[in-house]
Amino acid sequence: MPLVAGVDSSTQSTKVELRDLESGTVVATGRSAHPPTNPPRSEQDPRAWWEACVEAFAQTGEARRDVVAISVAGQQHGLVLLDASGKPLRDAKLWNDTESAAQAEALVNAFGAAEWAAACGSVPVASFSITKLAWVVENEPDLVPAVAWVGLPHDYLTYRLTGSHVTDRGDASGTAWFDPETGDYRHDLLALVGGRDDWADLFPTVLQPSEAAGPITAAAGEALGLPAGVVVAPGTGDNMAAALGLGLRSGDVAMSLGTSGTVYASSQLATADSTGAVAGFCDATGRYLPLVCTLNATKVTDTVARLTGMGQEQFADAALSVAVGANGVRLQPYFDGERTPNLPDATGTFSGLTNSTTAADLARAAHEGVVRGLLHGLDSLRSAGAAVDGRLNLIGGGSRSPAYRQIVADLHGSPVRIPELDETVATGACVQATMAADGVDAEAVASAWGLGQGVDIDPAVGDRYALG
Repeated sequence: MPLVAGVDSSTQSTKVELRDLESGTVVATGRSAHPPTNPPRSEQDPRAWWEACVEAFAQTGEARRDVVAISVAGQQHGLVLLDASGKPLRDAKLWNDTESAAQAEALVNAFGAAEWAAACGSVPVASFSITKLAWVVENEPDLVPAVAWVGLPHDYLTYRLTGSHVTDRGDASGTAWFDPETGDYRHDLLALVGGRDDWADLFPTVLQPSEAAGPITAAAGEALGLPAGVVVAPGTGDNMAAALGLGLRSGDVAMSLGTSGTVYASSQLATADSTGAVAGFCDATGRYLPLVCTLNATKVTDTVARLTGMGQEQFADAALSVAVGANGVRLQPYFDGERTPNLPDATGTFSGLTNSTTAADLARAAHEGVVRGLLHGLDSLRSAGAAVDGRLNLIGGGSRSPAYRQIVADLHGSPVRIPELDETVATGACVQATMAADGVDAEAVASAWGLGQGVDIDPAVGDRYALG
């Protein structure tokens, strides 16, 4: 039976799913870790992603011989620079690298926050690719003349698969050098970066949602154990792929709890938030995906669990043993700085501690601190004009935690859907691979595969988000 392959190349690992093209049934999976990172400098060698991809495909066994199409979903924003031979000139700066905070501030000051939002849908912070390019120009000027290829993490892996320098509008919209509404690169914004005047000539061609990047090369097929003729989809960013995997419809919202936290909605209209809270991204279907991202999510609760000496299960149970509000204990969870709000040099702060504060109070406050930040993001989406009256879907590693599930429902004050998916991003990549193979749209695939189903978690208390 024909299969499609979805690749999720995240900060932490490469995950692969092989699914039946017709039914969407999972046939095989694989996973391989990436080198760890430690912000504020967060960098990885792009070749490590390819090596992890090779290892992950090896774990899928003989099933991979039936693959007819493949798509790569990658961590957004990272900056990959190659020389004329296709070799990385330096390690890629990742989305959670905050060393370019000064360049972000300078770019915004030079053009104006409202002008940036109107031009590219977002106000740049250190996470965005354009700020990382400006950092390279300022700090490594000798490298700049050798740059022959500029792209994002998923672009690099698609390049390794096809030899083509292509991208999609979803991932391109997270660079801050691309106009989501016109689909054009913004030469005027790149002029603010400096270094050279032909940056846009080094960027990938932007493909349409169902357009193929090309067939897999013989070398890539041999490395991954895939047959000749496999169709390679344009790929996309991880959040855009997750939206495909969830089968998000207009007005539906996804909240992702992973290394970072994100909350985003499927929208028919583009957004331009001059406050910088909402990034006006495109999605992978032709619509838009306004999104709020926080740097600090499940790593915060992992850290507090370690500090309290609890294992993960014990920590979750402790959090659920305390009422909403954590007996007055609050956590400002900016352990790695923060993207929303834009506080790259911030640190985490507990407040409301007393001599009667317990470890369980700290556990509850840690979860609530992460969740409140994302619920404020949901408010920002609404203020920016995005429709957010549909279902709230909780995804990411944190969605497996009983504490996060219940606390999100409690603070949101409404039922929360937990999708019946193990790997939402890889599933979305499989959806896009099917789109490229068969020329069908995402909604048709979602309907055929039964995407969007899940379990609802009801709030145990009333709407307590008003606690602030």
